[in-house]
Amino acid sequence: MAKKYRILVVDDEESITFLLKTELEELSDYDIDTALNGTEAINLIQSKIYDVVLLDIKMPRVSGIDVLKYLNEHSPSTQVIMLTNVVDMKTAIETIKLGAYDFVSKPYDPEQLQATVSRAIEKRKLVIEKEVMKNELNRIGGTAGLIGESAIFKHVVSNTKKVAASEAFILIQGASGTGKELIAHLIHNESPRKDQPLVAVNCASIPDQLLESELFGHEKGSFTNAYVTKQGLVEVANGGTLFLDEVGDISQPTQAKLLRFLETGEFRRVGGTASMKVDVRVVSATNKNLPQEVHAGRFREDLLYRLNVVSIQLPFLRERKEDIPLLVDYFLQRQSKSKAKKISPEAMAMLMKHDWPGNVRELEHVIEGGIILSQGEVVEPQDLWMNPALLSQSKGSSDNNGQNGLLSLEELEKIHIEKVLKYNQWNRVKTAHMLGITPKTLYLKIKRYHIKVGSSVESE
Repeated sequence: MAKKYRILVVDDEESITFLLKTELEELSDYDIDTALNGTEAINLIQSKIYDVVLLDIKMPRVSGIDVLKYLNEHSPSTQVIMLTNVVDMKTAIETIKLGAYDFVSKPYDPEQLQATVSRAIEKRKLVIEKEVMKNELNRIGGTAGLIGESAIFKHVVSNTKKVAASEAFILIQGASGTGKELIAHLIHNESPRKDQPLVAVNCASIPDQLLESELFGHEKGSFTNAYVTKQGLVEVANGGTLFLDEVGDISQPTQAKLLRFLETGEFRRVGGTASMKVDVRVVSATNKNLPQEVHAGRFREDLLYRLNVVSIQLPFLRERKEDIPLLVDYFLQRQSKSKAKKISPEAMAMLMKHDWPGNVRELEHVIEGGIILSQGEVVEPQDLWMNPALLSQSKGSSDNNGQNGLLSLEELEKIHIEKVLKYNQWNRVKTAHMLGITPKTLYLKIKRYHIKVGSSVESE
């Protein structure tokens, strides 16, 4: 599905707007709206998102400069091309300083105008891509590839590619660390929207009071510290895919607003009164049992039905252990700074025995730690930070931690968190990133397990 770029032509001379609309509509890539004055233009801008606005400078009452200032404040990614007479050249140059992309003199050359519009669209794409990249860098540090040859994993990938070609909303279900985000990327890359933005939102890492603003944007002055108008991520994703990670953690008030958006494509910025509309394909993911959450009254049943048009269930790593050697080789190649290290047969046997409650993410962190701790070119069993009971069993011994030396999951988690905290010199931000959880979740686990935390640097 090729996206059509939306252009608004604003000029108080009806013959000009008609001519521009007719010429631009000859190019199949554009949808054209027109306005004959500044007030009409602002009303349209409040209800629609435009890629480019062709804007006459001199208009009665509300001038082109007034509309330009409004656009800068309320739709900063929209690119503005000023239409001007030769005598207004000085004013046209001033509009560049005010944020206009370019200006075109009347009478204009059609080819020059079309080229300028095309460049303006490319400029907007760069602005959007910058926002997407900023969002991605703030949210994740890196992810593994889709690695696996097991039948169950290949079946999931095959089904994912089949449903990706549709426009259906998709819910990805699976435990933490199974690769839900990678499947979301695969859906986008195999879809007709692959040339448009993929915008990911981790709903669990954003406080409830800020999530609505992050998704739908806010107007200047709508709350404390809202010094400027901010476009929401649904606007950034317009034409592309919106990935709602950990959607089961959204609060009920925000769930209601999300449901309305999913049903209509319409939303309002926080503090705003005008409804806006975008075209996005929504992919969501959760590690929670949403039917149980519905039964407990924590998740809306109608929202679940809307999100779960198509469902993809990811397997635990313990259900596809034959993929572990491939994943280990991938992580060794990626994590080694120079020559890739190898893993000893004894260490690989130990990895194959482990049940991997943290799934692929846990395996990645174990390999990363093994690379750091290994003295030579080979990662040995003693280099792996894993279940201490498993290590002792591999040596044919046992300890006093329960039957046959086995530890509970809570005991294992506490030990692992303590080790990663020590490795990161008690830096909670780095530790949370390495564990694949939010700093807030790490803080709660430290309190729960009564872990004594040494001095740390939290500014990272």
